[in-house]
Amino acid sequence: MSKPPFKTKNKKTGPEPQETRDKPGFAARKVAADILGNVVHKKRPLDGELDVASGHSGFQALAGNDRALVRAIVGAALRHRGEIAEVLNRLLDRDIPEKTGRILDILHVAIAQMLFLDIPDRASVSLAVDHAGTDRRAKPYKGLVNGVLRRLGREHDEIVADLDPLLLNTPDWLMESWTTAYGAETARKIAAAHADGAALDLTVKSDPETWAERLDGQVVGFGSVRLPRKTVVETLEGFEAGDWWVQDAAAALPARLLGDISGKKVADLCAAPGGKTAQLAVAGAEVTAVDISSGRLKRLSQNMDRLGLSVVTVTSDLRSYEPEELFDAVLLDAPCSATGTIRRHPDVPWIKKPYDIEKLTEIQSSLLDRAIDWVKPGGMIIYCTCSLEAAEGEAQAGAFLARHEGKVALKPVAAAEIGGLDMCVTRDGYLRCLPGHPVTLDGETIGMDGFFAARFVRS
Repeated sequence: MSKPPFKTKNKKTGPEPQETRDKPGFAARKVAADILGNVVHKKRPLDGELDVASGHSGFQALAGNDRALVRAIVGAALRHRGEIAEVLNRLLDRDIPEKTGRILDILHVAIAQMLFLDIPDRASVSLAVDHAGTDRRAKPYKGLVNGVLRRLGREHDEIVADLDPLLLNTPDWLMESWTTAYGAETARKIAAAHADGAALDLTVKSDPETWAERLDGQVVGFGSVRLPRKTVVETLEGFEAGDWWVQDAAAALPARLLGDISGKKVADLCAAPGGKTAQLAVAGAEVTAVDISSGRLKRLSQNMDRLGLSVVTVTSDLRSYEPEELFDAVLLDAPCSATGTIRRHPDVPWIKKPYDIEKLTEIQSSLLDRAIDWVKPGGMIIYCTCSLEAAEGEAQAGAFLARHEGKVALKPVAAAEIGGLDMCVTRDGYLRCLPGHPVTLDGETIGMDGFFAARFVRS
C-alpha cells in the first residue's frame, strides 16, 4: 500500500473549531502536544511545565483526571521518543518542514497513545486530526495526520517488528558515553531500566521495617521503603505527621557516608529540595542548607516544617559564599546533567547535550575547590551527582585529588556502609549506583537512580 501523499487539500471539513474544542479529551491532547513541544524544542524541563501552580497555563486549567492523562501521554511520548520518530520515518515519504513542527508534536502525542497507552486507536486518531484542523500551521497537513495514523493502525505489527527500543530511545551521545564507561551490555541495561520508569521510594525517620509493613512496601537500599505502585503521597499514612519523605534509594546513600554526625556542624550545599538536608538533621547534625534559589529554599523550608526539623537556610551562590565558621563536614550535591534520573525524568535525554556536560564539569570543579576550604582539618567532604557521566563523577573526583594532593585524601567507601550493596562500590572506593543495579541483597528487586559519590578527608 502506498504511503499517504505529503500534500493534502486544505478544505474545511468536520465540526466548527469551537465544537471541536469542546470534545471530551481534546483539551488534554492539545495541552500534551503543547508541553511536548515546549520540552523538545524549547528545552523547558518537564517538571516545570507540569507544575500545577506555575506551569503550563492550559495544564493548570484542566481537571485532575485530564492532568493525569497529560502526564501519561507526555511521559510515554518522551520515554519512547526515538521509537516514535523511527515509526514516523517509516510512515512518511519525506521529512515534515521545520516550521510545521507542530504537526510532529501532534503525531508524537497520537502515536504515544496508539503504541504505549491503553487508549483506543480511533480516539487517538480522531482527536489528532481535530487538533490539526484547529491549528493554523498544522491545518494544511490535516489529511496527512489522518493518513499516517490510520496506516499505523492497519500495519502496526509490520512497522514496529524490527525496532530496537533501547538504542532508539537513547540519544547516540549518551549511549556512547555509557558504553565507554560501563561496557555495551551494561549500557543496554541502563537503557532498559529507563524504559521501566521509577518506583516510589521513601526515606523514613526510623524503623523502616515497620513502615514497609504499614505501607505495603519493602525495605530496599540501606533502609529506604519502596512502595509497590505510584500513589498520591499526600494521602499516605505518615505524610502529615512528617514521618518520611520521598527520596530515591540511591539518593539516600551519600549522606550516610558521613557516619555519626550527631552534634556536628554540617553544610548541605546545593541543598534543595532537601532530602539530604532532612537526613542530616534526623542524624542529629546542626545543618546549614545553602542554595542559590530562594524559591527552592522556600520549598525546602516547607518540607522541613512538615518533617518537624530545624535547619539554617542560606540563599547564596556558592562561588561567592563565605561561611562564618568552618564546618565539621560538607555535602556537595553539585549541579549536574541529571542523566541518572532519566527513569523519573524522561525529558532529560532530549533537553541535555554534550556541551552541557562540559559547562557543568567546570562549575563542579570550582565548587569543589571552594568547599575544601570550608571544612576543618580532619573534616569530611562528600561530593555527589545524580549523573551517569564519568566526567561528572570518577574523572571529576580524580582531578580534584590531583589538584589538591597533600591537602585532601580519598576515604574509600565500603559496601557495609551502604547496606552491603557491593555492586555500588567501585575498585577505587567510589559510590557508583546504576539504574540496573539491584537494591536488595537477594538481587530480586532492581532499579535505582544513577548516582555517584566520593568521600574525601581534609588533611
